[in-house]
Amino acid sequence: MTSDLLAPLDLAFWNMESDRHPMHLGALGVFTTHSPTAGAHAADLLAARAAAVPGLRMRIRDVWQPLSFGGAAREPDPDFDPLNHVRLHAPTGDFHAAAGRLMERPLERGRPPWEAHVLPGEDGVSFAVLFKFHHALADGLRALKLAAGVLDPVDLPERGPRAIEPPRSLLSDVRRLPGQFPELVRGALSDVGRALDIGASLARSTFGMRPSSALTSAPSGTRRTAGVVLDIDDVHRVRKSVGGTVNDVLIAVVAGALRRWLDERGDGSDGVAPRALIPVSRRRPHTAHPQGNRLSGYLIRLPVDDPDPLRRLDTVRTAMIRNKDAGPNRGAGAVALLADHVPALGHRLGGPLVGQAARLWFDILVTSVPLPGLGLKLGGHQLTEVYPFAPLAPGQSLAVAISTYRGRVHYGLVADARAVPDLDVFARAVTDEVGTLIAACQP
Repeated sequence: MTSDLLAPLDLAFWNMESDRHPMHLGALGVFTTHSPTAGAHAADLLAARAAAVPGLRMRIRDVWQPLSFGGAAREPDPDFDPLNHVRLHAPTGDFHAAAGRLMERPLERGRPPWEAHVLPGEDGVSFAVLFKFHHALADGLRALKLAAGVLDPVDLPERGPRAIEPPRSLLSDVRRLPGQFPELVRGALSDVGRALDIGASLARSTFGMRPSSALTSAPSGTRRTAGVVLDIDDVHRVRKSVGGTVNDVLIAVVAGALRRWLDERGDGSDGVAPRALIPVSRRRPHTAHPQGNRLSGYLIRLPVDDPDPLRRLDTVRTAMIRNKDAGPNRGAGAVALLADHVPALGHRLGGPLVGQAARLWFDILVTSVPLPGLGLKLGGHQLTEVYPFAPLAPGQSLAVAISTYRGRVHYGLVADARAVPDLDVFARAVTDEVGTLIAACQP
């Protein structure tokens, strides 16, 4: 039986989890069908196919070996049973209401930490599947790969053969060490300098304008989800008119929607500029830990207090350019990189404290999850909508995840249900903000 030690950031996610703050990712996929039994058939397919996906058989266990004392590792579960992970539910008329309740529940840690919940629609012409993957098992890219393994096969273009480097002997590596020593020292000093720079940037980020109290709350352990669908052509229309990237526009939409939402609920947006964490993947193909989270992030102030939609977009664009010029290894958003310098036992003992400290780092998460442009199916039924869901950090009330699929942008919204009972109002504000941006771009 083989095992794979968790990368430092995976270990941090595993140890910062609590009953009220589960650290799983989610994705709600909606499929069209013409059969009322399609949901039940989909559940059977998912259970049958899960057994053949190695990554879905991996559980996480504690490790107490000398060199990784206090760590954890992935290993195949000898008692793996797909029926423990795939659940068929009663028909529902509201996929998001059901998804919110299911997102509240932590994954069982004694077996592979993932679940697939099949939700037949009361209308008889649709069903949904909510996938849940623990962040220690998979990041967004890895979760997508695992989910794709249980969907219908997709014909992908063939890739050319990849050149294979000849293996190096241990003796040759040892002989190279003296020549590499100066570079190793420079690397270590660079790591120290980077850590100090990140710490200083984090301290600076805590000053200035305040977040809204609507984005922070005492944890209730409850969850509510909502989804918004936009036409990607509308987003491109704004981008082509004023410049920047698609991502800049999508983040600016969040800022404008927050302003509308706060004003409508009577909280006011004057002086509000919450810090948004924008995760950045540092994954490289064919690395030693292909399953491990390799994340950094950019941190920006969302100009919620600015009444002008085009100025808000310009502020976001300028901040993102500044972050990109500095790179994902610098600045307050790169705090996740410090996980690599913490020993395994430190993650185990300090995990809960790290989770509680997230509110000092950022106020809202805005993340993008890539999806393939190809149409996906399950049991021959077309996937028409897909809403990604991010975990909520302790003390935070709202997280936003965004995916683009087949010409449409899907916003997946997760909120603390007690702190944000009006999540539907925020969802409507996202749609309204796009219309405002389009109107502002008209000559």
